[in-house]
Amino acid sequence: MKKIIVPVLLLMLFFQMNAQTYQPNWESIDSRPVPQWFEDVKFGIFIHWGLYAVPAWAPADADIGVYAKYSEWYWWRINEQSDAGKLFRAYHNDMYGEDFKYQDFAPQFKAQHFNPDQWADVFKRAGAKYVVLTSKHHEGFTLWPSEQSWNWNSVDIGPHRDLCGDLTKSVKDAGLHMGFYYSLYEWYNPLYHNNLEKYVDDHMIPQMKDLVTRYEPDILWTDGEWDHPSEKWKSTQFLAWLYNESPVKDRIAVNDRWGKETRGVHGGYFTTEYDMVHEQEGVGEIERPWEECRGIGTSFGYNQIEDLDNYMTSDGLVDLLIEKVAGGGNLLLDIGPTADGRIPVIQQQRLLDMGAWLDINGEAIYESRKWEGAENNSAENVYFTKKGNDLYVLCTEFPEKPITVKGLKKSGEVKMLGYNGKINSKKSGGNVILSVPEITPANFKGQHAWVFKLSDIQ
Repeated sequence: MKKIIVPVLLLMLFFQMNAQTYQPNWESIDSRPVPQWFEDVKFGIFIHWGLYAVPAWAPADADIGVYAKYSEWYWWRINEQSDAGKLFRAYHNDMYGEDFKYQDFAPQFKAQHFNPDQWADVFKRAGAKYVVLTSKHHEGFTLWPSEQSWNWNSVDIGPHRDLCGDLTKSVKDAGLHMGFYYSLYEWYNPLYHNNLEKYVDDHMIPQMKDLVTRYEPDILWTDGEWDHPSEKWKSTQFLAWLYNESPVKDRIAVNDRWGKETRGVHGGYFTTEYDMVHEQEGVGEIERPWEECRGIGTSFGYNQIEDLDNYMTSDGLVDLLIEKVAGGGNLLLDIGPTADGRIPVIQQQRLLDMGAWLDINGEAIYESRKWEGAENNSAENVYFTKKGNDLYVLCTEFPEKPITVKGLKKSGEVKMLGYNGKINSKKSGGNVILSVPEITPANFKGQHAWVFKLSDIQ
């Protein structure tokens, strides 16, 4: 028996010593696969929440470009000499006076109505599978008791509460994946401007390691990387620690914002923002998982002056989810809570409408993949996803005539999700032609988009 046990133990030790170890360079870091769970979940909730929720203002209807309408950039805008900056500064002076500093908002950020269990319940009912909270935006104010941000965090001032910790517990208890946004740079941190290397070594990297070890997130979503190349941020060194030594090394997913040269090139999954990668539209043809992030309105942070015209409709949001998932990506849809800790009712309504649609049609979204045959089936308002041997045809407008799906050798049963009646189909050459049923409120409860399922395709 001993003769058998010893070789087995030696073999186990060999595999342990030769397990994948990631080196601090992009070739090695990029070789780590994005965890499969990230590709399966498809729909997540982004949360931008910080001191900017107190002024909660940006010129939503001004013709100043998409990025200049972000309310979370309030502190930066009131100090810059641009067309957007002039609008922000004029508003600030009128509302608070020229001598009112941004730091004076901190005591007003109280989060007194913040109920993390209620938030998590909304997210789950929305059909979201993961959540990403701004642990620290570019203002440098952290939502957890960071030692590196003394008296500039949510425990020392304002809410006097560990917002990251409280939400993490509720989200995980609800069965969802929890993650954190983290800004590499800080607009007005003197150390950042005077000694970048010391800022990275003594402030930034310790903060990120603290987030990871304290809360064990499933996502680390970095931003604010554009001032310097990844070498200056020591990104590959940190990622090597994250992948080799951290408590979440086997499951954590990261994005591609690790240096001015990395978006759409290096890191984990690739990201777009209101369909842009910096100034370039879209991610192009890529093999890596990717994710679109955007707000329901014109901003990520709460903007109190946004009205219905600034918000996407529920129908538009369902269509957006379908478009991104059919293209092989995820949708990370942002909400902006108020300074007192409430999710605005209109945002809740939009999310719950998406959840109602996903209750019926979620199997066409979750764990699905892009169907390569979609390229030969381009049609307005018709999208495709695939899961195993099943093909889903997603129609963002109710079809007025039969739908032809090209390039199928065969197809099994055809049905419409949420509809119990029979869907007739016929094979014609290499095509399958789907009939469109007559649906009424009595036999179909869904809206926004309609999904046909073709089983056992070849």
